[in-house]
Amino acid sequence: MRSGALLRGPLFRGTLHLVSEADWSLFRPPIEPMLAAAAARVSDRSSVELSTVIRLGTELLAERALTAAQLRALLAAAYPGADARALAYWVRMRVPVTMVATDDRWCFARDAALALTVPAGPGGERAELVRRYLAAFGPASVADAQEWSGLRGLAATFEAIGEQLVRFRDERGRELFDLPGAPRPAADAPAPPRFLPDFDSVVLAHADRTRLIAAEHRPRLTTKNLRVNATVLLDGEVCATWSLARRGVRATLTVAPFVPLSNAAQDELRAEGEVLAGVCEPDARSVEVVFESS
Repeated sequence: MRSGALLRGPLFRGTLHLVSEADWSLFRPPIEPMLAAAAARVSDRSSVELSTVIRLGTELLAERALTAAQLRALLAAAYPGADARALAYWVRMRVPVTMVATDDRWCFARDAALALTVPAGPGGERAELVRRYLAAFGPASVADAQEWSGLRGLAATFEAIGEQLVRFRDERGRELFDLPGAPRPAADAPAPPRFLPDFDSVVLAHADRTRLIAAEHRPRLTTKNLRVNATVLLDGEVCATWSLARRGVRATLTVAPFVPLSNAAQDELRAEGEVLAGVCEPDARSVEVVFESS
């Protein structure tokens, strides 16, 4: 990350993603329409034109990297009375920016600076975007790919490369696509317990998420301010959320189950959670996994 081999910036759905430098160049151009649409939906309720803000934002970032607060301050000075947060959002969506890695433990501070990043070489096409999506999440529908990417109109792309894909029908008769030769484990294949981070694409990459989480539990995936919680997978399904807290030399990973968990399930999750807590807090003298009541 510090060398620039990995880049972190706004990509799919306008949220931050960590990708290789090559993938940044591949993915950023084809999702430009989605980022433009996201910017257009945010208004500052003034007469400021988006195009002029984008031009100024590009010029400011070409001079030096800026934190979000610094960018807002400069835009506020240039456009008195305008909503500086909205203007900064326009810049973040429309100008190719990535976060500057620092000496912080995980490379990016909470107020990490944004730097202008120009994709190297020609950008990728939607067809490659679809193939890469299916490689990770197939079999999947057109609607699934659109939910993951934030793009619309992908049906034409699926149709254009249809001969390169295999097709299925799910239990409801919906058409699903996948890559030839891609792994498709049987329904009874074991799925080990896993702790997923917040905003993980596994829980965001499908229009129909009932394969992963029951409909009655889905509201617990997000907070009131739309933050996507870190989740726990048990037998391939989301069964809980989790959080990690550090107090002194002690790290505690707390699991909040949606339904009561058996002792055997808790033992599996405790073993996996202790490994995770040890990775996240390597200098903690002790780690503990606790379960809240459901």
